[in-house]
Amino acid sequence: MKRNSLVLAIISLLVLSIVAACGNDDSAAEGKEVSIGYFPNLTHMATIVALEKNYFAEEFGEDIEVTTKTFSNGGLFMEAMSTKAIDVGTVGPGPVLNFYVKNPKYHIISGAVNGGAVLVSSEHSNINELADLDGKKVAIPVIGSTQDVMLRKALKDVNLAATTNGGTVEFFAAAPADTATLFVQESIDAAATQEPWGYILETQAKGKLLLDWESFAWGKESTNTVVTASDRFMENEDFVNAYLRAHVKSVEFIKSNPEESQALVIKHIKDLTGKEIDKEEIEVAFSRMEVTTSVNGEVLQEMIDISVEADYAKSNDIEGLLQLDQLKAIETEK
Repeated sequence: MKRNSLVLAIISLLVLSIVAACGNDDSAAEGKEVSIGYFPNLTHMATIVALEKNYFAEEFGEDIEVTTKTFSNGGLFMEAMSTKAIDVGTVGPGPVLNFYVKNPKYHIISGAVNGGAVLVSSEHSNINELADLDGKKVAIPVIGSTQDVMLRKALKDVNLAATTNGGTVEFFAAAPADTATLFVQESIDAAATQEPWGYILETQAKGKLLLDWESFAWGKESTNTVVTASDRFMENEDFVNAYLRAHVKSVEFIKSNPEESQALVIKHIKDLTGKEIDKEEIEVAFSRMEVTTSVNGEVLQEMIDISVEADYAKSNDIEGLLQLDQLKAIETEK
């Protein structure tokens, strides 16, 4: 019995040692890397410029490895955040809202871009005003996307609704890069899209600007892109402060140096995708959006209300989503 007890004690000690060792490995790795997510497009310019100017590397310091991941839509971004593949980054508010009401582990810690989205009608559609969308097919980037919600807001203003809500306007999910072809093929009648795709539809597919960025949905208060962080990332106050300092630097740089910022965005996207954005396209796109750190909470509330009506979300309770205290403290210091 004594021998058996001794063997059990030794085994227990070995198990505890292994667990402790694993815990030490995890804690050694924890806090050594920050993974930033974003899209390789113009509405994520604040992140792109911060990367090109090395603001993140400077603020996090040489002991922290900054890695990046790019995404093509907000759903994929939020899935990556929910699986801890990324910690923080820029994304449209629509997907954040829809994920938050399911599981409040994500927070908006700053604005990034307002505007930057337009509504364009095709040449063949004979759409001259918003009310003419009755019975038409309109492209959106992704079901549940920010442009989807903005379009629903615009339709409500003229007493129209999506077919999925008993209305007459059909929503058609299509990648923004494909909408010009769809216009030429006469497969869709209009598109709610982000820049520079709106301008491309105007210049390359004979589209008509139905609502510009100052008129579409909430106008200049339309939140296009926000900085979103996981609650796990938020636990590290130093990390949050470092990210926000870099983000604020980037916003200020873009405002003061628009031409250089445009060149940096063109370079960054070409390096990532091999495609070079036309200089004129990016100039027009920049004129149709506003880089900012501000977030309009009332707009976010209305967005989630619309998402509930569309059955994209089951709740409109977003209390706690906005966490702007650290941003305010950093901006006060300046």
